[in-house]
Amino acid sequence: MSHTLSQKYLSTRGASYGLSFEDVVLKGLASDGGLFIPEHIPALPVNWQSEWQNLSFEELAFQIMSLYVSESEIPANDLKDIINRSYSTFDHPERTPLIELDSKKNLHLLELFHGPTRAFKDVALAFLGNLFEYFLVRKNQGKEGKERHHLTVIGATSGDTGSAAIYGLRGKKDVSIFILFPDGRVSPIQQAQMTTVLDANVHNLTVQGSFDDCQDIVKALFADPELNSTHNLAAVNSINWARILAQMTYYFYSYFSLTKTPGYNKDSKMRFVVPSGNFGDIMAGWFAKRMGLPAERLVIATNENDILDRFFRSGGQYTKNDSAGAGVKETHSPAMDILVSSNFERLLWFLAFETDSAASEDERRKNACQSVSNWLNQLKSQGGFSVPTAVLEGAKADFESERVSNDETIAQIRSTYLSSFPTNLTPGSARSSKTGGYILDPHSAVGVAASLRSGERNPTISHISLSTAHPAKFVSSVDLALRDQDGYNFQEVLPKELVGIEQRESRSTPVPAGAGWQGVRELVKAEVDQELQGLR
Repeated sequence: MSHTLSQKYLSTRGASYGLSFEDVVLKGLASDGGLFIPEHIPALPVNWQSEWQNLSFEELAFQIMSLYVSESEIPANDLKDIINRSYSTFDHPERTPLIELDSKKNLHLLELFHGPTRAFKDVALAFLGNLFEYFLVRKNQGKEGKERHHLTVIGATSGDTGSAAIYGLRGKKDVSIFILFPDGRVSPIQQAQMTTVLDANVHNLTVQGSFDDCQDIVKALFADPELNSTHNLAAVNSINWARILAQMTYYFYSYFSLTKTPGYNKDSKMRFVVPSGNFGDIMAGWFAKRMGLPAERLVIATNENDILDRFFRSGGQYTKNDSAGAGVKETHSPAMDILVSSNFERLLWFLAFETDSAASEDERRKNACQSVSNWLNQLKSQGGFSVPTAVLEGAKADFESERVSNDETIAQIRSTYLSSFPTNLTPGSARSSKTGGYILDPHSAVGVAASLRSGERNPTISHISLSTAHPAKFVSSVDLALRDQDGYNFQEVLPKELVGIEQRESRSTPVPAGAGWQGVRELVKAEVDQELQGLR
């Protein structure tokens, strides 16, 4: 199959239209603060089910990405090479294997932690790192010294994005990467995975505050014309479109894995349940569904930071703080400790576009950009906004939501350990060698708890619950749930590459309290200058 002919991209807030895939990957965030989206969602080829069902993960990724990336931008063989290199580092031949967690309840778990940093972010960030490199090599052909295009990649992390991005970009030429993370709010192993990477182009910045504070600084840096004009900023957070694109593959791959399971009823429906923080992972599922993947529903699983769950339960009110006025809460699933889910903006744009009654597509597009801009301005100035009934109903047609508390998260880790003994596991999966009990990380446990609730209401529907990380990355929560259980030994669960990681040499730079985004800007400029001087 060949690439799509002319997929172009626009900003959700209207400032940018007609952009190429390369434009949106290298920019990451639009100059107006909006997120990039495709101008059209492509339909799947007519015979996709029969033609794609036996493809490898890499072959399937090529077919899906080809619908969004014009061949004039990345020739087919180059795209195949980028994809193959991105997933060659995964430790499982299927890359994202599907396991049966509970046959009686039609519950399956999609293991997304077989990449180099043991988190689902590897699926997207290994690909994004290679994309950056591909575009830079092309731009810098025959150029020397200051003529070379140098990319300054900036991201915020609540734990897993940082290490996956760093592993994807460490040592790459013409790229500096800066990762901001909230001091004391990522797990010790997550912090070590980031700060023990000592390549000269890797810079970790610790911020006093929450993930949202880190994300706000990153967005302010992208909105700063001065830094953008001198340092070619690029984004690695799920605001970057390439991340959403890469994540679509495992929805299709798990669909085929399930439909090929012996005894699977071809007439039965399926749901995907996704632990949600920044809404990127589940947004990829929404695009897959809109392209034609037969998912009956997408279920949003939140922890106690439940802005998305409240949106559905409050009649379409999207507010930072809950009714008690509480801000971000620290939970056992810290990657989901987020007040504002950035990718929700992409969904809102499409729902505003689809529910608009204007006659022309151009007018509907313009109105959608205006609506999104107004809503996001209200979020900033008033702490929230409400959407029209038609937009809420549009969201409800594709989504349901569940909120899982801290106590329920721990209870689910324990319950799964005591009741789930999958037989189709390979090395890299986490289970007790003594009892065979399966071990979930706390984020995946939020998803499984939500899946079981959805399954009680819909017992004939198959549920695919997306995992997020290997439990070894969240030792304190897993220990809290399982330390008294027979056969549990955390050392046995630890993958070999994480053994002793907290004792290795590490490097990070604290952002002075009160420095603000301007202080971070000066820090970035100084570090890049120093790095480039060392290279010249």
